[in-house]
This record gives sequence, C-alpha cells and structure tokens, in this order.
Amino acid sequence: MFAKVQSTLIKKIGQRNFGKVGIIGVPFEKGQSKIGVAKGPDAIRAAGLITELQTVGLDVHDYGNVAYTPEELPPVVDNMSHLGEVAACTHRVSQLVQQALKDQRRVITLGGDHSVGIGTIDGHVKVHEDVAVLWVDAHADLNTNKTSESGNVHGMPVALLTSELSDYWPHLPGMDWQQPMLSIRNFAYIGLRSVDRYERLVIEKFGITAFGMEDVETYGIHEIVHMALKKIDPDHVKSLHVSFDIDSLDPLEAPSTGTPVRGGLSLREGIHLMEEMYRTRRLNAVDLVEVNPEIGDEHKVKLTVDAAIQVIQAGVGYSRRGLKLPKEITDMPLQTFR
Repeated sequence: MFAKVQSTLIKKIGQRNFGKVGIIGVPFEKGQSKIGVAKGPDAIRAAGLITELQTVGLDVHDYGNVAYTPEELPPVVDNMSHLGEVAACTHRVSQLVQQALKDQRRVITLGGDHSVGIGTIDGHVKVHEDVAVLWVDAHADLNTNKTSESGNVHGMPVALLTSELSDYWPHLPGMDWQQPMLSIRNFAYIGLRSVDRYERLVIEKFGITAFGMEDVETYGIHEIVHMALKKIDPDHVKSLHVSFDIDSLDPLEAPSTGTPVRGGLSLREGIHLMEEMYRTRRLNAVDLVEVNPEIGDEHKVKLTVDAAIQVIQAGVGYSRRGLKLPKEITDMPLQTFR
C-alpha cells in the first residue's frame, strides 16, 4: 500500500516539490595511508543511494567523480604527505561544490578520506560565506604538519580551514586557492573519543565547541545537537554543513573504515543527528567520508555502506516514520491508489 501511495505521489506532484540534491564523488585516498577508501563513492552508489533518494521524491543530479591533474610540487613542506595530490583534488572539489550550490542543490559529497573536507567547506564558504560546520568524527583532525605523528592530511583539514590557526602553517605550494576564511568558533565537534594532546590544547586554548562520547551519554544526542547549534549558530541564520566521518559510528555499526575507535555513536544516534540538522532547513552540504570497501569481509562492507546511506537519507529529509505526504495527497480517497 505504501509503495502505491509513494508511486502515485511522485507521478502526481513531481519530484521538484521535494528539493534538489547534487551528488559529488571524490575517490581520493592520498590523505591517509590505507588503500581502498577511494572506492567508497562508487560502493555507496552501487548500493542504491541515488535510487533511495529518488524514491522519496528528490530531484537528484550526480555530478560524477572528481577528476584532477596532480600538482608536481617540490618536497618543501615537511611531514605533509602527497601535498600536490591533496591540493589539486581539493581545489577541484571546491569548484564542484560551488557549482552544485549555485545550481540550488543541497550537496552530498562522498569520500574518499576526510581531507576532501578542505574542498567541500571551502566551496561552501565561497558561496554562502556565513557557514557553520558540525564535524562528526572520532578524531579532531586539528593537527598541523608540525604536530602530526603521521603526516597524513586527513588529520589536518580543520586546522587548514580555520582563520585562527593560519599562522601555524608554512606556505603551502599549490594551496594558494584556499584561504582559511572560517572562524574556529563556527565549528563544533560531536563524537570525539581519540584526540591527540596537541589537539586537546588547541580545543582548550580557543574554546572550541567539542562534545565527546561521554557528553553524548550524559545528555543524549538530541540535546547535544542543539547545544552545538546554539554555540555555532545562535541566531539561526548560518548555512549549515555536516562533515560526517563514518568512524564517528561505533565499529560494530560501521567496521569498514581505516581508523575505527570503539565506543562510538550508534547508527540511531547518527541518523537522529542528521534528522535534527535537516529540520533546521539550513543544511546545505553533507560530507560522508572514510568508507573503505577494502577493509573487512562482504558482510562488514555491506553493514558500513548501508549505514552511510541511512545517514545521508536522514540528512536530506527521509523520515523513519515513512514518507510525509502533502495535504493534497492525504485528501485523496484511498481508491486513488488501487
């Protein structure tokens, strides 16, 4: 019965009434060292993401996967692996995000590792300027090349994006297109449970809004989301961006990821977080990153990909109560759907 109602709904009033979504794939893995995360975007698509979004009436445009030409840069920046690749890829990501937003679409970016957030947030800020970011992650990603133990850029994007930390970086060849225009006060973390000592110092020094798993357990995810929004968007006017690392979920929920940390969010908490962000009516961009189909057996990969799709669906309006029908549909006699 519900399927008939859904089908009739889409035919009668069209997808245009349900919003427009743009999908950008970023098959990029040079921001970390584990092979396979570049296959994340296509794995999520192959599991039926676009069909699932269209089923609830969304107008979906897939911009395809990002293509770029790597920068050939001299190795002048210590402890920052594959800077040329990162610079070229994230620059192209920024351009595509800008295009999708100008096309009046909510942007869903499929990673790839979390270094892609450099490009997605840069593109968002260049279009909407006043942006607030919810960084949902087990890790703070606040290292610089001088503090990182690995040199992997997927642990550095927040430090690269924020104006207060700009003086902590050397000149980065190939990154001149990216200026740290966003204040650290416009960022909030949810799900933290593996934070380096330097990152803790930065969080305390700048008074960054940060909620770890202990906070989630104490207050509940609903209150945590609204506490975060009250800090980073107190006047309810900013364009919102969620950068969701799948490792924010507990490994029991999403095992196929490169840096899992036990004790994370449940899938229900991740979904509710995204539902609440959608209900603000200001969520314009979502990143879903660090799904690695090369880690784990078929069951674990499916579990992780399915979790990613459910998180994305919640961010574009899918309700666990089912499809919310407009009055012109609910007023129809049941015979219409036979």
